[in-house]
Amino acid sequence: MAAIEREMMECDVVIVGAGPAGLSAAIRLKHLDENLNVIVLEKGSEVGAHILSGAVLDPSGLDRLMPDWRERNAPITVSVNKDNFYILGEAGQIRLPNFLMPPLMNNHGNYIVSMGNVCRWMAEQAEALGVEIFPGMACSDLVFGENDELMGVVAGEFGLGPDGKPTDAYEPGMELHGKYVFLSEGVRGSLSKKLIKKYSLDTDSDAPKYGLGMKEIWEVLPENHNEGEVTHTLGWPLGFKSSGGSFVYHLDNNQVYVGYIVDLNYKNPYLFPYMEFQKFKHHPKIAKMLKGGKRVAYGARAVTKGGIQSIPKVAFPGGALLGCSAGLVNLPRIKGNHNAMHSGIDAADAAFKAISDGRAGDILHEYEESLKKGPIGKDLKKVRNVAPLNGRFGPLAGLLIGGFDMWFQSIFRFSMLGTLKHGKSDAESTEKAKDHKEISYPKPDGVLSFDRLTNVSFSMTNHEEAQPPHLRLSDNTIPINVNLPKYSEPAQRYCPAGVYEVVEEDNENRFVVNFQNCVHCKTCDIKDPSENITWATPQGGDGPNYPNM
Repeated sequence: MAAIEREMMECDVVIVGAGPAGLSAAIRLKHLDENLNVIVLEKGSEVGAHILSGAVLDPSGLDRLMPDWRERNAPITVSVNKDNFYILGEAGQIRLPNFLMPPLMNNHGNYIVSMGNVCRWMAEQAEALGVEIFPGMACSDLVFGENDELMGVVAGEFGLGPDGKPTDAYEPGMELHGKYVFLSEGVRGSLSKKLIKKYSLDTDSDAPKYGLGMKEIWEVLPENHNEGEVTHTLGWPLGFKSSGGSFVYHLDNNQVYVGYIVDLNYKNPYLFPYMEFQKFKHHPKIAKMLKGGKRVAYGARAVTKGGIQSIPKVAFPGGALLGCSAGLVNLPRIKGNHNAMHSGIDAADAAFKAISDGRAGDILHEYEESLKKGPIGKDLKKVRNVAPLNGRFGPLAGLLIGGFDMWFQSIFRFSMLGTLKHGKSDAESTEKAKDHKEISYPKPDGVLSFDRLTNVSFSMTNHEEAQPPHLRLSDNTIPINVNLPKYSEPAQRYCPAGVYEVVEEDNENRFVVNFQNCVHCKTCDIKDPSENITWATPQGGDGPNYPNM
């Protein structure tokens, strides 16, 4: 097969991903030098289409990026006015007094937002400064220079058939080259994953850890709405053997974000994260709030939770990892957008200095240093033991010991526990089915709880079927020959979009991958016990089209 010829475009900085990290980097670069040529590539059909977050926003990153954001009509108007934390039982709840919570958990001064809409607004600010943003441009490959440095990406390739070969409608896309390339792809980015492996960026870091976050937007009755109220829970229905919990955020216009996060280090392969979320909504407290309301949107996304010890090296020859591509979420605060913005700013500062000095394609050591010693490092250092404690002792004991550790660090500026290790990856944490009991879940009632395929329709997900499946099995025999007998093939359950099925035909089991349903959460790439599934980007514009997530 002849080599594919592509057009090539040169610029100063190429940014992959128009999330809060990538857009912050683009804006900062233009603030530093309006003549820099900055290009942002976004795989979603529009900016914000693939953004899913809680979200309660700590505005510290935005304050640093654009101190006048309030005067710029940012869609950030619902300030948190009430902060609740409950431990749930099946029929009741116990509220933890706010004064027991470590100071860093306080949401005073934070805002309930749609990060999709915040990113749409940030894109407008960036374009006004001269940043070129190209939505619907998935980056499918990396381009390396003579010294093995990252020098660009391949974007906008369309028209490959299901067999991976070009069709008559094939468009080869183009190569975009930059003096530096920033990857802000979000959690478990496909290009970031390749680069971490290529440059061994994780050699000195702990195992990455993740959770699966699922979210619905509800329109509730006015009498059940309390604008600005934030509630977090743990306990029922997940219990205290597995880590996770809920969030309920009341924004404006009688809308409520209802979500559930299940940590992916769970052991029982019969656990069904999506059904835990649906079951949660039947708790009397939640059911009362949702009564008479309607669910208007659904989505799911993996969440990084490894903390500072799991962050790989973020700078490599020719580029940098930003935001959730590096794993910058503060787990107990359930916040990462502020750190994503800080990372974009820090990376932009380092790249600007390098370009001003006539450099290109080298390692931005200044960015690595800023991340560790700046606001991100300070934010994550205090909470570094929460995830390992949850993994070892479960969420209740983890809450108590982790809370003490955070209080102690707030007062004395060090931890008696040092820095704890995570140990196993989330894939390795899955235990064999024979050592666990099946879990029975109630059938969704179609009022408060819904089956997966119905909910996926509320994510506005679409994939062109005549393309190579973007969910790739290293070995097609493993699901039936290994995962099914050993683990009861957990892909049937851990996927929140019903992508994976085991069907029986002619007395034989067959593994089916319905990639059209995929909401790009990346859970399969993380949790598969045989690490047999790789998530890659489909063609640009495909996937969910989230309205206000």
